[in-house]
Amino acid sequence: MKRRAILTLLLLVVARGAARADSHPDALGQIPVIKAATNDEVQKRALAYLTERQAAPEVNTAAAAIWAGDTSAATALDRLVATIALVEPRAKALLELCAHQREARALAAQDWLTADDTPAWVRNNLRLYYGRWLSQQRLYDESLEQLAGLEPTDVVDPAALLFYQSVAHHRLLNKTDGLRTIDRLLSQVVEGPSRYVTVAGLMREDLKGLEDDSLDHIARRMDDIRRRLDLGRAGEKVRKEEDGVIASLDKLIEEMEKQQQQQQQKNAGGGTAPPSQPMPDSRIAAAKGPGEVDRKKLGNTAGWGDLPAKEREEALQQIGKDFPSHYRDVIEQYFKKLATEKEPSGK
Repeated sequence: MKRRAILTLLLLVVARGAARADSHPDALGQIPVIKAATNDEVQKRALAYLTERQAAPEVNTAAAAIWAGDTSAATALDRLVATIALVEPRAKALLELCAHQREARALAAQDWLTADDTPAWVRNNLRLYYGRWLSQQRLYDESLEQLAGLEPTDVVDPAALLFYQSVAHHRLLNKTDGLRTIDRLLSQVVEGPSRYVTVAGLMREDLKGLEDDSLDHIARRMDDIRRRLDLGRAGEKVRKEEDGVIASLDKLIEEMEKQQQQQQQKNAGGGTAPPSQPMPDSRIAAAKGPGEVDRKKLGNTAGWGDLPAKEREEALQQIGKDFPSHYRDVIEQYFKKLATEKEPSGK
């Protein structure tokens, strides 16, 4: 009880009375440990905010209903946002937006989430709430933008902040930032939800084994392009990513061809040393040629969609010999999509 009282006091005086997580060194004073504020602590701060806003009695009654029943810390962020929405119209609109799946139309800007006319602790927790929803809608760039700059001590649910930052980095293939954020989640946050810990561990192992310009890396970039197109994004950024994927495929296929030629030359030579003098004319030559073949020109960064069907199939068959079949399927689907798209004008 004494420890809880101390945490409650800190919660009320730090950062202009902001409801936030507690961060302190571990027993050895080396690794900062982050623990979320309790449900009771967040509730007290939320109700104090209503008092600051001079809320009407019926608003306080509605707030009491929000905090009745479930006392789990896992729902503290949702309850806090619902309470803020009782007296903040913009938060109410945000709450209604995040209660549904994203519609096809463009999202309205939420610039007020970084404006100084709202207390920092309110903005920070609303940004986490919004960033979480954006991630759930597969809008990882927007999610990362909302969550950028937030620290675990700025919000009531530090595990959720680090988890959704990790998800965005993982899906956008930001390996360095992703591993750093995942390590913070796994090593610093105590009493985090087990589902966060499990998924974060899988993401860490996945990113650790990911190599730039590998076929796995290329396939994931293709998947990200398809995601963006599904969301109605086909602008300059997507076209640059498409060009980058095609350049990586060009490089990968060229390396495979070089390896094949080297292997053919090795097989043709039989592993013996080259002759030190020309072969006499009267002797029938038994040696074979170097095994070189004409190289196919598979196109440039703008021509894969126009590649003749026969040459495209040859390239796909070669890829299928050296890599798992599902990679071949991914690349084949990507080529089909390129073949049906028109060349963009200008940039």
